[in-house]
Amino acid sequence: MRSIGRLVGAATVVASLVISTAVPTAAMAKQVKISQAFQSMLYLPFYVALDKGFFKQQGLDVDKETAGSPTTALSAVLSGSAAFSIHGPEWTAIANSKGADVAIICNVVNGAAVWVAATPDFKYDTLQDLKGQKVVAGLMPTTSTSLFMKLLKDNGMKPDSDVDLLQVQIGSEPGPFLGGQAKLAVLYEPGLDQVVAKGMKVVIGFPKAYGPYAFSSITARKNVDPKDAQAVVNAMELALRFMKNNPDETVAIAQKEFPTLDPKIVEAAVRRMMAENVYPSSVQTTQQAFETAMQTQIALGNLKQAPKYEDFVVQDYVKPALALK
Repeated sequence: MRSIGRLVGAATVVASLVISTAVPTAAMAKQVKISQAFQSMLYLPFYVALDKGFFKQQGLDVDKETAGSPTTALSAVLSGSAAFSIHGPEWTAIANSKGADVAIICNVVNGAAVWVAATPDFKYDTLQDLKGQKVVAGLMPTTSTSLFMKLLKDNGMKPDSDVDLLQVQIGSEPGPFLGGQAKLAVLYEPGLDQVVAKGMKVVIGFPKAYGPYAFSSITARKNVDPKDAQAVVNAMELALRFMKNNPDETVAIAQKEFPTLDPKIVEAAVRRMMAENVYPSSVQTTQQAFETAMQTQIALGNLKQAPKYEDFVVQDYVKPALALK
C-alpha cells in the first residue's frame, strides 16, 4: 500500500509538473502593441502572421491597434504606447529628419500599389489623353494622389490646371467614379477591383511602372527591445513565405479580415497584388526600393533629403530572419 501511495504521489507530482510547464507557454508570451495606420488589404502579410500564429511561435502576443492615419500610428511609437507601427516609410523618414530616433525594420509592401481606372468608353493611349479630364482621387496627403500628381509633373503636365482633381475621402473613390462624376479615378485596392467588377478598365498601373518601391514598412524606435524586434521580423518573414506557397489560404485569410466586402472582390484584389509583386518576397527592403520611395517624396516636397539607407533601414533583424529554416 505504501508503494502504491508513493506511485500515486509521484504521478501527481509529474502531472503537476507537466501542467505547470505546458500552461504558461501562452502566459510567457510577451505582449507587444503594433499600431497600423488603417485596416488595409496592403497589410495582408501582417494579418497572415497573426492568423497563422507566427507571432506566437516567436514568443509574442500581439495587440493590433488601428490608428486611423499614418501619423497617429507613428505617434504611438514615438510616445511609447506602441512598440511598432505599420505605414509608409516616408512618415518615418520625415520624423527622423526632425530628430526622432526611429527607423524601419521590416518590409511589408514592396510595390507602388496604386492604379488609374477609366470608364469603358474612355480612349487612353498616352498620359496626354488625361488633359481637361476630371479625375477622382483620395484626399491629400495620400500616396495614391501624390504618385498621380508626380506622374503628371514628370510628363510635363500641371496637376492643378491640366486635370480637374476631385478629392474625396480615402476609400470612397469608387462612389463618385461609378456615379458618373468622372471618367477616371486613382485607386488603391480593393477599390480598383470593385470598379473593375462594374466594367471599368485599368489604364495605368504604378506597380509595373515603378518596380520595387518601399510602400509600407514596420517602424520602431532604435532603442526597441531587440528580442521583440527580431521576433516581429521573424514572424513577418514566415508570413511572406506562407503567402507565396499558399495563395488560396492567403485569399481565405484576407476574406476573413474583410468580411463586409464581396469575397470575389477580395480574391481579385489579393491575386492582383500578388501577381504584380506588391507584396514582398521577403522582409528585406532593398536600397533600390528605398531610394525610389524616398525620391518620390523629395520630388513632392515632403522631404528635403533621404536618410542614409545604412542608418535608416535596419538590417540587424532582417539577416537572421532570412536565415530561418
